[in-house]
Amino acid sequence: MPTPLIAGNWKMNTTIQEAAQLAGHLRGSLGGVSGVEVVLCPPYVSLSEVAMALQGSAIKVGAQNMHYEDKGAFTGEVSPQMLLGLCQYVILGHSERRRDFAETDAIVNRKVRKALASGLHPILCVGELLADRQAGREEAVVSASLRASLEDVAVPRSLVVAYEPVWAIGTGLAATSAQAQAMCALIRRLLAQQFGAEEARATRVLYGGSVTPANIKEFASQPDIDGGLVGGASLNAQQFTEIVRTTASARPQGRPA
Repeated sequence: MPTPLIAGNWKMNTTIQEAAQLAGHLRGSLGGVSGVEVVLCPPYVSLSEVAMALQGSAIKVGAQNMHYEDKGAFTGEVSPQMLLGLCQYVILGHSERRRDFAETDAIVNRKVRKALASGLHPILCVGELLADRQAGREEAVVSASLRASLEDVAVPRSLVVAYEPVWAIGTGLAATSAQAQAMCALIRRLLAQQFGAEEARATRVLYGGSVTPANIKEFASQPDIDGGLVGGASLNAQQFTEIVRTTASARPQGRPA
């Protein structure tokens, strides 16, 4: 099984100074933790300061978004070439980007392919609305979104997929471990159909949506959940440290072949 991954998505929070301080606190509190990969995703303006604060540690840095072109007349955007050297990961297709900035699966697909070609590790987010789940459409919606977002991707390589039910993001209402496991297992089956069983087993599938120290163990112990994409709790050094430590000590069941 792949090494679990916990990614903290700070969203539009923290000043540059606050981001550097938080990164420094986490570097100290997580220094002795092994068995889990940690990624911090601050706002663009803090990437450099956070990277410097983490230099020499095992903690990785991620961006929260990127454009699918290397350069051009795209005011306000950041290209993958601008991110290289500052971070290793990039979150793509987060539900807030899809909802507030009209990002479609086609746009996300262009970003995923560009991230992979540029040497960045994309954390691809997919998930369903509450109305979709209530209507029993959650599997169809997530399947269609994942397939479209990964169209023409030949080899996943450094791909990470995050299942984030939209109805659980920032609401305090997390999916149950059974709901999350069922959807992550579906995602892995879809990955196997496109890339083969071996690649699917090696690809990390995360759960995101109101992840807390109180519920991370039940998610991390599921056979098809390889960690979490953490929002609000990642802004609290103590809570995030507890989430990482709990994940590192969790003992997942064996993954089916």
